[in-house]
Amino acid sequence: MKISTKGRYALRLMLDIAEHSGDKPVSIKEIAQRQDISDKYLEQIISLLNSGGFVRSVRGPQGGYLLRKKPEEYTVGMILRMTEGTLSPVACVEDDAPGCDREENCATIKLWRQLDEAIKSVVDHVTIADLLMWQGDESDNYCI
Repeated sequence: MKISTKGRYALRLMLDIAEHSGDKPVSIKEIAQRQDISDKYLEQIISLLNSGGFVRSVRGPQGGYLLRKKPEEYTVGMILRMTEGTLSPVACVEDDAPGCDREENCATIKLWRQLDEAIKSVVDHVTIADLLMWQGDESDNYCI
């Protein structure tokens, strides 16, 4: 599984809003400058996040975006699924996958299920609040 730039930038965008919003909205232009990402690309990503109910827009000269919930209520998995779709390593272990005719004789199905569970156990338990805390931890250099 490889996370695209869209997924990585969506995490950076949500993290930036969580870090810089307080009570005032954060503009895409400000985020683009801080994150060194094209504002046009961020507009596409914020549109997905807005339609998914992750952020809300505020119009006007002091407008921008705010998180709809607290940072601890957003998991990395929620954000990546919104931007990437499934996170399963192979189609046969996706949550809504139809039965496979080869499953009885498949030597690798156990491997794929374990890998799928390992991915979920990480992305579904790390929150934006965790990323904020990790970002402030100078002993580690996390990069999304």
